[in-house]
Amino acid sequence: MSSRPHWRLYFPLSWQCFRALCCKGPPPARPEYDLVCIGLTGSGKTSLLSKLCSENPDSIVSTTGFSIKAVPFQNAILNVKELGGADNIRKYWSRYYQGSQGVIFVLDSASSEDDLETARNELHSALQHPQLCTLPFLILANHQDKPAARSVQEVCLDKDLSECISHLFLMAKGLVI
Repeated sequence: MSSRPHWRLYFPLSWQCFRALCCKGPPPARPEYDLVCIGLTGSGKTSLLSKLCSENPDSIVSTTGFSIKAVPFQNAILNVKELGGADNIRKYWSRYYQGSQGVIFVLDSASSEDDLETARNELHSALQHPQLCTLPFLILANHQDKPAARSVQEVCLDKDLSECISHLFLMAKGLVI
């Protein structure tokens, strides 16, 4: 037994204040959700995630394979797998769908008609994919600040596609600052 008294005996009020302020235990766990973010090259996927993560927009580089970002919100954390949109990468998208709980599909509403048709086809494929067809979709029509931007009605010219989308369609201005 030590001959010196314990320091808590000298500072009972300080100890109580310290315990009250610092030792409440770990913060309550926030639920985490796994999402997949897909879209053609240049649609704004990386810019969207960088903006949500408060990252410097000057450091944005096009995704060539995939990247994973944790997007913190007050009540939840979104773990987003962003998949590159290049032609040679899109055929591998389905390998990353497993475990996803939602989909963010980003399209460039000011793209050429050919690119828009390719984006529609990729969206249609994603909506029908067995691992995604029951999940919520966020469809982001990006680049609304460009003169050539199309409205939701112009983007969804395909009747079958517009009828099967009971998901959220969101219009957004360019996310690059």
